[in-house]
Amino acid sequence: MVATQLLSPIGAAGLTSDLDLSTSELRALLNLAAEVKRAPRDFRRDLESKSAALLFEKPSLRTRLTFELAVQQLGGSVVTVEGPIGQREPLQDVARNLGRWVDIIVARTFAQSTVDGLAHWSRIPVVNALSDRYHPCQALADMQTLAEHFGSFENRTLAFVGDGNNVAHSLMLCAARLGLNFRIATPQGYEPDAEIVAQARQFASASGSGIFLSHDPAEAVTGANAIYTDVWASMGQESEAAQRRRIFRPYQVNDELFSLAPDALFMHCLPAKRGEEVTDEVMESPRSIAFDQAENRLHAQKALLLMLLAA
Repeated sequence: MVATQLLSPIGAAGLTSDLDLSTSELRALLNLAAEVKRAPRDFRRDLESKSAALLFEKPSLRTRLTFELAVQQLGGSVVTVEGPIGQREPLQDVARNLGRWVDIIVARTFAQSTVDGLAHWSRIPVVNALSDRYHPCQALADMQTLAEHFGSFENRTLAFVGDGNNVAHSLMLCAARLGLNFRIATPQGYEPDAEIVAQARQFASASGSGIFLSHDPAEAVTGANAIYTDVWASMGQESEAAQRRRIFRPYQVNDELFSLAPDALFMHCLPAKRGEEVTDEVMESPRSIAFDQAENRLHAQKALLLMLLAA
């Protein structure tokens, strides 16, 4: 059974965005994720009699499998539904039906409004497994991965190169609260949301870290401890793919850019489009920890489920 001192219960609304976690809850979750990873058998019955519904509007490999396995390995049961949410019947009806049957909803959606709507109408916790605005579960796994490699976030810098998207938003918010410096380089017009940047800067002021925005990838990555990138066109942006490839080409993480931070780790949330945002050489570099991140999706999400359901 899970030790009570490891638990810091999250509010009943669940995790609709990174902002649903306080700094102390974020730290507690990362500590619990490390313990779950170290001794998974100690937690194998903690969600006995609990059930989860996974709603997936977008295809998934890592998110679906790691959430399904997380619930199962904690002793719970899981059902997965693929397809549009709120199309065949109103979203509020979907949320209230699920609230009568399961203990938690995990939703991977196109729009943040869908996640927020589920949380509004549901009487059970809702977890954002990806939306157009946030990707909090990815950021939790990424912070766990960096903690494993760095030990401490103090005086460390994470550089993000590419689109100021949902992953960048979640990374920025988590880094700022944990005292990890965050730099981001994007093309003009693809900057992260100004409201999220302002919130992150408030967090960074409290933690002693810094948030730095640039349009120059070399400026962002020079001397960084980790360099992160993501696909240039996400699901739902297929019509922009050709234009984005032209605009983002100077932001490719290749050997030349990677050499500006000779000790830096390389990070990617996957799937990677090799030859676009990252070269094969960088992906296969000994400094690449992309698959450590993927592994830690399982452990970080177990910790999240325990904090939502086992306390």
